[in-house]
Amino acid sequence: MPAKVLDVSVLGALIFGEPRAKEALSLLEGAELCAPPLLAYELTSVAREKALRYPQLRERIFQALEIGLSLDINWTEVDHLEVLRLALETGLTTYDASYLYLARSLGVPLLTFDARLAEEAK
Repeated sequence: MPAKVLDVSVLGALIFGEPRAKEALSLLEGAELCAPPLLAYELTSVAREKALRYPQLRERIFQALEIGLSLDINWTEVDHLEVLRLALETGLTTYDASYLYLARSLGVPLLTFDARLAEEAK
């Protein structure tokens, strides 16, 4: 099973049923998923924004978040000094640089719908 690092744009699209959910599912199928612990915080932040915007869907949003956080993901710490170096080198945020750093350090693809991050991951 090939390993892949995923970011919040891909996992969020999948669990919250966003327009690119099917594409996200196809990217994740059959992969050993890896992510920095940051992903859980970012996913929770996305859920908060959705719950505020769509209060009538609050329970479904909580359920989707619970599902996302229970997926079989290898939570892997990053070297924060190296993340900072990478962020300064690329112009990415430290959040995005965390995903890129992890993918590079593991030597695996990075799954993202963020165009800027995807460009740096090439």
